[in-house]
Amino acid sequence: MWTDAFGNAVTLHDESALGGLNDFALGFLASEARAVNIIATAATDTSPLVQAYAAAVHMFAESPDGPKNAQPYLARALAAAHSAGDREQRFIHAIKAWVEGDMPRAIGLHEEQARLYPRDLVSLKLGDYHLFNIGDAPGMLRLLLGTTTAAGDICYLHGMLAFALEQCLMLEPAEAAARKAIAMQRREPWAHHALAHVMLTQGRIHEGHAFMQEVSDTWTGLNSFMVTHNWWHQALFALELDRHAEVLDLYDSQVWGVAKDYSQDQVNAVSLLARLEMAGVDVGDRWQDVANYLEARVNDHVLPFLDMQYLYALARADRLQADVLMRNIEAYARTAPAHMQAAWQRVCVPASRGLLAHARGDFTQAIEAMGAATPRLAEIGGSHAQRDLFMQVYVDSLVRGGQLAGAQHMLQQQARLSPESARLARQAASVNTALGIAQAA
Repeated sequence: MWTDAFGNAVTLHDESALGGLNDFALGFLASEARAVNIIATAATDTSPLVQAYAAAVHMFAESPDGPKNAQPYLARALAAAHSAGDREQRFIHAIKAWVEGDMPRAIGLHEEQARLYPRDLVSLKLGDYHLFNIGDAPGMLRLLLGTTTAAGDICYLHGMLAFALEQCLMLEPAEAAARKAIAMQRREPWAHHALAHVMLTQGRIHEGHAFMQEVSDTWTGLNSFMVTHNWWHQALFALELDRHAEVLDLYDSQVWGVAKDYSQDQVNAVSLLARLEMAGVDVGDRWQDVANYLEARVNDHVLPFLDMQYLYALARADRLQADVLMRNIEAYARTAPAHMQAAWQRVCVPASRGLLAHARGDFTQAIEAMGAATPRLAEIGGSHAQRDLFMQVYVDSLVRGGQLAGAQHMLQQQARLSPESARLARQAASVNTALGIAQAA
């Protein structure tokens, strides 16, 4: 019997597997590329937790191939589970539920693990990931509460707490948790990410831009999602400041191009290009390169949040696959798993119709469809900052569709909450001028 990097007992056939197992555990928590080393370890060691971790790596691909590729590892984990401890067995069955698409069961097992083994940070992080994907921010926070006594010495726990608190709009304690994580370890990219969320939500645009630039020297050895996503956040701050040349440079040099076939890198690119265009920036032919990697996604339906952005990019690139994906979304929504049916049917389908209409310049249809979906956007998952893309599409549709009164109300409110945003000030002023009320503002 050995222990992992967090002090949890692990069952291994040979000590040589411990390095790969810890590469996954620490790499997963630190968002480092070394997490995938577990695949090589799993090729030579059939220890149950090693195999379960390898299955998880394949599931993080967020593609329909994930469960198929994870299945051999899961089968080996299950076959050897009887030799493992209680904690490891529960984790293996949580992975099994994930592979089978039974997310309520997976989440329930991670919640139980948090109560019984609060230093199992891999389980905590994975449970948080599942809850995030169904839009349950209070669930994310509830999962972590009660673990600080046992695991408060681990910086990554405070980074996770910071993000969960921010998603619950508990911004002051979120900042405190993020800063605690960074004080414990300056190189904590998830805590950097959480603090960027806080600053963006509070309208601290200049401070957020400077902070992310200051800590960016630590973003080395990360997985493609974390490095591109943190640079995406830096690009958002620059975009709010109307630094369009900087945003385009960040897009070309940091956001798009690390792993063009990975879902999260793709939606970072889609979201940034769409925001640039709505800010009045010509993005050239950049949609075409993104769409080349999205044409194969028309049958994915892993998460509604992802499908919606694939659809928008395909439409902006004028690809016929946009219509195929729209039909497929509508068909899948009718048979989606029970726990996600409302998100697919009541949110994803109307929002997707609205996104498709906006991308093609039909703003009347976009207003109607997006208006139906926006009150329930949280149900599709993603963060506040990520879902703001869809709100921007709605507001842009109102402006370009001539419904200026509705647009004025939303833009003025947003501009008041973020007084440092040059983008919002400019857009609000333009609408106020068109309405003949600029002098009052």
